[in-house]
Amino acid sequence: MPRIKHDEPTTHRTMQVVNHIRSLIENGTLQPGDKIPPEREFARQLKISRASLRTGIGYLAAMGVMKIRHGVGTFVADGPPEFGKASLGMMGALHGFQTWQMFEARTILESNIAALAAERGKDEHHAAMAEEVAEMFAAMNSPADFLIHDLLFHRIISQASGNPILASVIETITSALYDKRRKTVERSTDMRQSAEMHREIYRAIRNRKPNEARKLMEEHLHQAQVAQGQERPPDKKAATSLVAAVK
Repeated sequence: MPRIKHDEPTTHRTMQVVNHIRSLIENGTLQPGDKIPPEREFARQLKISRASLRTGIGYLAAMGVMKIRHGVGTFVADGPPEFGKASLGMMGALHGFQTWQMFEARTILESNIAALAAERGKDEHHAAMAEEVAEMFAAMNSPADFLIHDLLFHRIISQASGNPILASVIETITSALYDKRRKTVERSTDMRQSAEMHREIYRAIRNRKPNEARKLMEEHLHQAQVAQGQERPPDKKAATSLVAAVK
């Protein structure tokens, strides 16, 4: 079993966890629905800290490969893992995508996807959404875990739309969002409001109210854009200028 050195950069250790679990899935050691070993045991096997393992598992959960069930454990998600997709985050870095552009695209897509989900969603989608909402409320003290369940909730809605093209687009977007937001989510202050809004969206979809689902999703994404803007650390140059001005 590969050993992961403690002195390697955090990002590198995370990707080694990802690649190790990927190899276990690809060689059949882990099957869809399988539960991975407990965190302490698995971290000891990989010769890494539990924090590094948790980060790697969180990355895989956001990518749709693993499913975290609060108080139960972490499982390999049903269905094939999506490791081969191009990173929208990388494209954004290359072409200079702006945050407001991402939210504009999300609002156009996800508000209409929510309406489709209200029309086409099945009982299993409703059950999965309800579970993710419950997990969000359970993760109020863990912003990193909250973020994972937030993204999975949006992914389920896209699947409930019944359009695999839209679902694929949203999966790509949520993966890119996770890569970026996991660096700032610890500064989040709106988790309860966000969880309650997700619950309202779920109820509108479950009750087959497409117009309400569309409106609520638009409102949620507007609130999320404002809240995430407040998570970013202050600009160092601006802070330095302010200190100089005060002096």
